[in-house]
Amino acid sequence: MKKNLLVLAGIMMVLPCMVGSTFAEEVVAAPIEAEAAAAVEAAAAVEAPAAVEAPAAVEAPAAVEAPAAVEAPAAVEAPAAVEAPAATEAPKSPYGWKPEVIGNLNLSQNEFDNWSAGGEDNLTWQLLIKGKYENQQEKYKWTNSGKLAYGETKTGEADFVKSDDAVKVESVYTHKVAEFINPYAAIKGESQIAPGYDYSAVEPVKVSAFLDPGYFTESLGLGYQQGDVFETRFGFAAHQTVSDEFAVVYSDDPATEGLEKIKSELGLESVSTLKLKLSDIVLFTSTLELFSNLKAADQIDVRWENVFTAVISKYINVNVSVELAYDKDISTRRQLKEVLAIGMTYSLFN
Repeated sequence: MKKNLLVLAGIMMVLPCMVGSTFAEEVVAAPIEAEAAAAVEAAAAVEAPAAVEAPAAVEAPAAVEAPAAVEAPAAVEAPAAVEAPAATEAPKSPYGWKPEVIGNLNLSQNEFDNWSAGGEDNLTWQLLIKGKYENQQEKYKWTNSGKLAYGETKTGEADFVKSDDAVKVESVYTHKVAEFINPYAAIKGESQIAPGYDYSAVEPVKVSAFLDPGYFTESLGLGYQQGDVFETRFGFAAHQTVSDEFAVVYSDDPATEGLEKIKSELGLESVSTLKLKLSDIVLFTSTLELFSNLKAADQIDVRWENVFTAVISKYINVNVSVELAYDKDISTRRQLKEVLAIGMTYSLFN
C-alpha cells in the first residue's frame, strides 16, 4: 500500500512538468517514464495478497434427527401372587388322650400225604390284640390298657383245642408331684374267654371258664418311671379271686366249713416293665408282676412275661414269648408257656 502511494505521488509531480515544457517532456520524459514503469513493475511484483477466500460457509450440521421415541418398556407383569404357604400344622400337644391298638394274627399249618417219615396234619391260629388309651396332662397321667389273646390248634382228625386264652384290663392313675417318683392308684382285672379243659385224661375235663376264676387287684403306692425304657410301681394292694363252678380249686379256704366263692387277701404288689430296643428291628419287652399276702415267702404270686418281637416288614412280625407263672393256691409247681409265632400285625392310630 505504501509503495502505491509513492507511485501516485511521483506521477503527480511529473505531470506539471510535462504540461509546462516540451523540452522537459523530451528530456525528462524518458527517464521518468522508465522510472515510473519500473516503479509500476515493482509494485506489480509485490502481488497484493490474494484476497483471502472467505471460508466456505460451514455447512450447518445436518439437523440431528430427534432420537426415535424410546418405546416405553412393556408394562412389567405383576408377579403372580405368591401362594401363601400352607398353614403349618401346629405341633401336637403332649397333653390329651392318645389311643393305641395293635393286632397280631399268627397262622401255622402242616399237611402230610403218604409221607414216609410220618407226621400228623395240624393247623394253629392265634389272635392277639393289645390296646392303650392314655390321658397325659401336666399334673396327672391316666393310663388304661387291655389285652385279648385267643388261639386254637387242630391236630389230625381231632377237634380244635384251645392253645391260648387270656383277657386283661388295667387302669392306672398317676399324680405328678416330682420328676421321677409319683403316687399312683390302680385297678386290674384278669380272666379268660372260653372254657378250659384238661386233655390229659381219656375224656377232656373242664377246669375253668370266663370269670371262673377271675382275678382283681386294687393298689395304692409310689411309681417310678425312667423315660420309655423302665417303669415300676410298688404299694399296698387288695387282691380278690372269684370263682363259681370251680370254687373248690380257686377260691375256697379249706380251713373253713363253708365254700367260699370269693377269696380276699391284703398285701404288697409290685409291677415292673422293661422295654429295650436290641436293634433296629428287634424289641424286647419284659413285665414282672408280684403279689405277696405277707404270710410266707412261698406264697408270693408271680407272673413274668417276656416277649421278643422282630419286625420283618411293615405287616410281618416274628414273636417269641415266654411266660412263667406261680400261684401256690393253684399249683405248687411253676407254670410255663412258650410261643413262637410268625404272622401279620397291624397298628391303628399310628
